[in-house]
Amino acid sequence: MKCIDKIPIYCCILISAASVLTGCKAPEPIVAEYENKHYNRSLYEAHLYAEDLCVSSQDVQIEGFAGDSSLHAAALFDLDHQKVDYAYNMHARVYPASTTKVLTALTALNSCGIDEVVTVSSNGAASSFAADASVSGLREGDQLTMEALLNGLLLCSGNDSAVAIAEYVGGSTENFMAMMNAQAQELHAVNTNFVTPNGLHDDNHYTTAYDLYLIFNECIKHEEFVNIISASSYTADITGADGNIRQETWEPTSFYARGEAELPYGASVIGGKTGYTGEAGNCLVLLDRDEAGNSYISIVMGADSKPLLYEDMSAMINQIPNVQ
Repeated sequence: MKCIDKIPIYCCILISAASVLTGCKAPEPIVAEYENKHYNRSLYEAHLYAEDLCVSSQDVQIEGFAGDSSLHAAALFDLDHQKVDYAYNMHARVYPASTTKVLTALTALNSCGIDEVVTVSSNGAASSFAADASVSGLREGDQLTMEALLNGLLLCSGNDSAVAIAEYVGGSTENFMAMMNAQAQELHAVNTNFVTPNGLHDDNHYTTAYDLYLIFNECIKHEEFVNIISASSYTADITGADGNIRQETWEPTSFYARGEAELPYGASVIGGKTGYTGEAGNCLVLLDRDEAGNSYISIVMGADSKPLLYEDMSAMINQIPNVQ
């Protein structure tokens, strides 16, 4: 503190002391002027990170709704009112399977343009995955846009698309995983650690339902992301290594989008991301919207079967009118 800054303080102290000793009131205008100049300020005016988020440290019940205790985790978030409407094991560690690809997409959207052209390596070719793996049908040497890759990633859950994105954005899959985990930390998804960009099982690859909410909530701020997850299909133009152009058409994996599961009545399903491995069970994260235009994120992790996954998800979404 400069010496000149101390003068008014010393003056105030002397005046106050004199007032006590003499019984006289201090010259209020001098004190008021100094206090207004130096102390009439907000202590904290910065944006609070969690002020726009749904926050709860424990499970949240809905009266009259028991949920399914066989699930690994489930949660319903009211985005417009920033509250957790329902939560079961929301902070428990779970395997995410292909819901991992939500963070893969977010990292890509935050790192490059959707019009950038990507060349697929042998690692990103469909032939490098098991015969029963979910793939987009990419081949070594293929060239396609990042927009096309994101559609292959999110609509048909292409494991090959995930690797192609990772290698292009990160320079290598290892570098991209560091980027993904840094992105998770930035979103305060501190109970998440991802090892692969596609969610193929690894014991050290995990998240929580709450962290998945944080990641998905950030994703839906991107118009491109919402457009992809709400699409009924996407046809990609792919230039092969031989220069010939072919087309691949991808459709959503969600049973809601495919008409293979009865839609909930509590809110409309806009779109989302599925996931399955033997260890993770059947997983689903969705963006929903009610008749009033309010938005929700609903998450089910670890259903024993696909029919049960959609039964449990619909049962939870149907509670939305009861918690408004």
